[in-house]
Amino acid sequence: MKKKAKPQALIVFDMDGVIVDVSESYRNAVRQTARLFFKDADSWESLPEPLFSHTDLSRVKQSGGLNNDWDLTFLIINLMFTLVKRLSEYPDSDPWNRYKKTLRNCNVADLAQFLNSEKYPVSTLLEKYGRISKDFIAGLYTGDVGSGNIIKQIFQEIYLGKELFESTYGIRSKVYHEKGYINRETLLIDKSILESLSKNNLLAIATGRPRIEADYPLDLFDLRKFFSWILTLDDCLEEEQKIFAQEQKKVDLSKPNPYMLDAIETAQKNRVSKYYYIGDMPDDMMAASRSRAGFIGIGILKSSSEKDSLKRDLETAGADYIIEDFDELVKIVES
Repeated sequence: MKKKAKPQALIVFDMDGVIVDVSESYRNAVRQTARLFFKDADSWESLPEPLFSHTDLSRVKQSGGLNNDWDLTFLIINLMFTLVKRLSEYPDSDPWNRYKKTLRNCNVADLAQFLNSEKYPVSTLLEKYGRISKDFIAGLYTGDVGSGNIIKQIFQEIYLGKELFESTYGIRSKVYHEKGYINRETLLIDKSILESLSKNNLLAIATGRPRIEADYPLDLFDLRKFFSWILTLDDCLEEEQKIFAQEQKKVDLSKPNPYMLDAIETAQKNRVSKYYYIGDMPDDMMAASRSRAGFIGIGILKSSSEKDSLKRDLETAGADYIIEDFDELVKIVES
């Protein structure tokens, strides 16, 4: 009698902090964007380098709803701006002129003193002010790169680097002209594990990265061959635009919304016995628990600088398993 084939599982991976170590790329881009944002202000040279620790940044990111590192940077700049002395806002229809001339009327000495004296300055400010949004800062975070979103543009220039930024957006970089932080990324998962898992299971990626930024490490590290589906921020935005065109309704399909997981589950035509989603943030676990197929949420601590805190947050968000490394993932899937 022919041996019955082993039932397959659908295993979906987040990318940042799971497949790729982004502590030196995205995370440092957040810190450097926040620092360069204040460059034209008085006493800028007194700001610490880096502004705050990875642990402090992780505490803010783990507070939820900040899978997008542009939104994370926007929040941090808002929190820091509460300690900036400002004489007046310079009115100008051009956002770059308004930004530059207003910053020249600002003094960041008090901010520098706070950053240098507090162990966890930005998470302390978050606890005090919550999800604050200053009108001046919000005005510099509208539109897109090249059309007034200064915070996002500074971030993208730093992350992509001059060459990749200019080829991606078709405009010249304004603030950062060196090699991109994207080149600092390294693999967190051994390719042999992906190869082994892909033999009897279907693998996919659901990431909040834009498509071009997801493609870069997949091709650099030769990972694409292991994955049947790759969904990115672009897929969420395209579906959001479709819904708005049809229903005039604005929705946010980024995590913790389970849209990407549900789309991958719908796309797979092979009947599988179990569904897994591996992520490193509470929003990942919430997306898994809210998914139509009932994904099993597996939180991974491998890249965290504060594992105890992250473990508690993952548990609160509904993680079914919490693992330290990928050997544990293999054991869960095979069992």
